[in-house]
Amino acid sequence: MLDRNNAKPLWEQLEIILREQIDGGTFNPGDMIGSENELSKEYSISRMTVRSVLMRLVQEGLLYRVPGKGTFIAEPKIPTHPLAHKGIRGQLEEKGLEITTNVIENKVIMPSERVAKKLRMEPDSAVYFIERIRFIKGKPLSIHRTYLKRLVNPLITDERLADEQLCNILRDDYFMMPTTTKETLELVFANEDQAHKLNMKVSQPLLYLQEKRYVNDMIFEYSEVFFRGDQIVITLEYQNDKTGDH
Repeated sequence: MLDRNNAKPLWEQLEIILREQIDGGTFNPGDMIGSENELSKEYSISRMTVRSVLMRLVQEGLLYRVPGKGTFIAEPKIPTHPLAHKGIRGQLEEKGLEITTNVIENKVIMPSERVAKKLRMEPDSAVYFIERIRFIKGKPLSIHRTYLKRLVNPLITDERLADEQLCNILRDDYFMMPTTTKETLELVFANEDQAHKLNMKVSQPLLYLQEKRYVNDMIFEYSEVFFRGDQIVITLEYQNDKTGDH
């Protein structure tokens, strides 16, 4: 029960209790928790207070709501590192997760002006375009779009792209090992095409990762990855310098 003599506000106490229940295994993913009315009566607090706590946990991805049905425990997010650390497939396989890849596009195209600028090339120069979707246990996790300068021949087959990480193919077959990788990460919202491919609703959050790979000063690859924001969390780790400055 909530301690009304505690200095912590009641909403914070309730949030701590629910977090401990979620983290401690009281609930399993997909379980329905009590309704706003039920929790309000159980903890003797207002329904509005319960609603604010539940909404905060929904926004963090710990819970999800189904209109007309209730509030449920979400699948825990999968911790990963940026792709420069190791390809997403390799990271997930190390965790023992069942990973499959569908190759959607694998062809030579004329890049858009935006992509051509990313690759520091003229728009009338063709590139390899590869689009893949990663699945975990049969559920879509991410869309990978890669634009590759035509430094490798012939075109990598769909079968190899489905079975191996592209970075490993470029390293092992073409000796293309980046000396520098630059990444940016931001929050975006799914458009119709992305929502359809990832089996989610339009405007749900996505983690949008852009990556450029260089050999010395020459960029040879530009990639865009869209991760379902409700299924994955990307951890950034840095070594502080000796001064301790941040």
